[in-house]
Amino acid sequence: MLDITQPILRTDVSGMPLEWIHFRHAVTLITLDQVAYTCGEFVMTVRGGINRLTQCQSKLEVNSILATCGASRAFSKACGKGPDRYTPPLHNIPLFQRDACICLYCGEKFKPAALSRDHVTPFSQGGRDNWNNVVTACVRCNNFKAGRTPEQAGMKLIAIPFTPTHAEYVYLQGRRILADQMEFLKSHFPRTSPLHQRI
Repeated sequence: MLDITQPILRTDVSGMPLEWIHFRHAVTLITLDQVAYTCGEFVMTVRGGINRLTQCQSKLEVNSILATCGASRAFSKACGKGPDRYTPPLHNIPLFQRDACICLYCGEKFKPAALSRDHVTPFSQGGRDNWNNVVTACVRCNNFKAGRTPEQAGMKLIAIPFTPTHAEYVYLQGRRILADQMEFLKSHFPRTSPLHQRI
C-alpha cells in the first residue's frame, strides 16, 4: 500500500544524513539516476504508465533511505567550510523535540502547544537567541522566571541546553521516523549526545 505521507531520509554519498524528502522528490531522484545506493526497507512501490511495446507497467520501489549524488544546497550554504561548523536554524518544534517536550524547570511533560521557548540568560541581561541559551519551558515556569536568570528566580535547570549536530537536527525535524531510519540517524549522533538517552 502506498503511504505518501512517509518521509524518505536523503543522505549524501558518504551516508551523511541531509534532509527528509517527499516520495515525489525521491521518485524524481531515482528516475534522474541521482541515487548512488539505497538503505533500509522498501516503503512503497510507485507505478507509472504502460509501455506501448511491451504492455508492461513501469514501477519504482522506494527505500526508506536514499544516498544521493551531491549535497543539499541548504546544508552546503549553512556549513560554510564544513559540517563541523554547521549550526542548525533555531525553531520551536525541533527545540521542543530536543528537550523531549519536557519543561526543563519543573520536569513535567507537555504537548507542544503548552510549551514555550525560554532564554536561560534573558535578552535584557545580554542573552542571545541560540541553541545553547534556550530551553523548553511550560508557560507557567516561563512566566514565573520572567526576565531573570534561573539563579535569580531560584529555579534549577534539569538539563544543559546544547546545539544539535546536523544528524541530530535531521532527527529532530522528523515526524514519522521508521525504525531503520532511526537506527541510521542514531549511528551518526556523537557518542556523548544527550539524545541517545531520550530516544
